[in-house]
Amino acid sequence: MISTFKFNGFSEETVKFLRGLKVNNSKSWFAAHRKIYEQHLLTPGMTFVAEMGQKLEQISPNIVAVPKIDQSIFRIYRDVRFSSDKSPYKTHFAMLFWEGERKKIENPSFYMHFDSEVVFIGAGIYGFPRDMIRPYREAVVHPLHGKTLRDAIDRVRKNPENILGWKYYKKIPVGFEADHPNADLLLYNGLGFQWETPLPDEFYSNKFVDFVYRKFEEMAPIHHWLVDLASRI
Repeated sequence: MISTFKFNGFSEETVKFLRGLKVNNSKSWFAAHRKIYEQHLLTPGMTFVAEMGQKLEQISPNIVAVPKIDQSIFRIYRDVRFSSDKSPYKTHFAMLFWEGERKKIENPSFYMHFDSEVVFIGAGIYGFPRDMIRPYREAVVHPLHGKTLRDAIDRVRKNPENILGWKYYKKIPVGFEADHPNADLLLYNGLGFQWETPLPDEFYSNKFVDFVYRKFEEMAPIHHWLVDLASRI
């Protein structure tokens, strides 16, 4: 059982595998290196998810962290059906921790992936479900919910390296005032923060859980605001 193991970091073999996959993105190369993927990405990734899930309960007691592929761990296989890029594999390793009753990517979530060079960390909802767009906009301009949103954004922005995303629209939606103090937030069709950094020394040790958790903790105000929004729909 994965729960009997402790996360001790990823390895140089992890990075070497991802570098090789970037250059040799083919089914034959992956098949020849599958054991390395399983030993140096998948197995430590599962233990990372289990330990991170326990830590995240400190700030989000209802967080979902399932150390399995297609749960908290994303498949490494790419969906190439509608893409001109037919490379069969992703060249990063990704995981998600979500809170809510919707399909996992429709919930407020904490996200992390890494490739052979950088770690990317985020929190929020990348794209609002259709039934959440109108309630989000109404909350943005609401006297109370709009203020708590701005406060949450300001708290996360205390670290200027945390970047607010994901602006999409060019014009303020019909029915909303362009001069409202929160009008800029009406241009988003998903909301959250993102941050990335070169692979840190902690990546190679059990300290990596705390390293990522500290970033999740920084971004928690936006996560909690979105959880509250979803609970009202």
